[in-house]
Amino acid sequence: MSETSATEVEYRQHRFSAPPGATELLIVRHGESIPARMDEEFPLKEDGQGDPPLAPEGIEEAERVGQRLALERIDAIYVTTLQRTAQTAAPLARLTGLTPRIEADLREIHLGEWEGGTYRKMVSERHPASVRAFAEQRWDAIPGAESSDAFAARIEAGLARIVSAHADQRVAVFTHGGVIAEIFRQASGCRPFAFLGADNGSISQVVAAGGHWMIRRFNDTAHLQSTFTLVPEPIT
Repeated sequence: MSETSATEVEYRQHRFSAPPGATELLIVRHGESIPARMDEEFPLKEDGQGDPPLAPEGIEEAERVGQRLALERIDAIYVTTLQRTAQTAAPLARLTGLTPRIEADLREIHLGEWEGGTYRKMVSERHPASVRAFAEQRWDAIPGAESSDAFAARIEAGLARIVSAHADQRVAVFTHGGVIAEIFRQASGCRPFAFLGADNGSISQVVAAGGHWMIRRFNDTAHLQSTFTLVPEPIT
């Protein structure tokens, strides 16, 4: 062996590790909530925002999320002011002994006149305002809905509080589909709705380090189904 080859330095590829001072966010979309019915609105918060509980399927999804994340190091759990996130976080809280903290600014986008379950009906029936909202990638095409700018500002503020409180820690954040889309928009600079549609009970991951964001995973549902498929397996 030549002297050169004997002293040659090798540079391997290594698995990702968070930089010093970083905060890892495991972002969980709440489990499936109860179906919307036009003869019976969802319970409403004081500000008029819909607050439906989990459906039986969502409760099962919550258990599976808890079982999976309990295998990881989790330093804190966050939920929003809407009950479906607290219900989804409950199994993980039970398994880890952690008490969930509330971050109100990570609650779902306020849908104005389409709260209480009406949004699902309007999207299903392709109401012109819903078609325009998706075409223009802005929530405020919906009558009375929270503006996209206001929504983005409060999501940024909520994330900043969590990140500043949890350097060198991993945090499980239980939140909503619209919020997840906005988090990933801010992390990636993509179009507003590019990441809209995370599955109920899915786990996504971003890392905040030095004012920058790194996307690690999106819509991980391995704990909900046993095969990779475009059609999710039913939960039994």
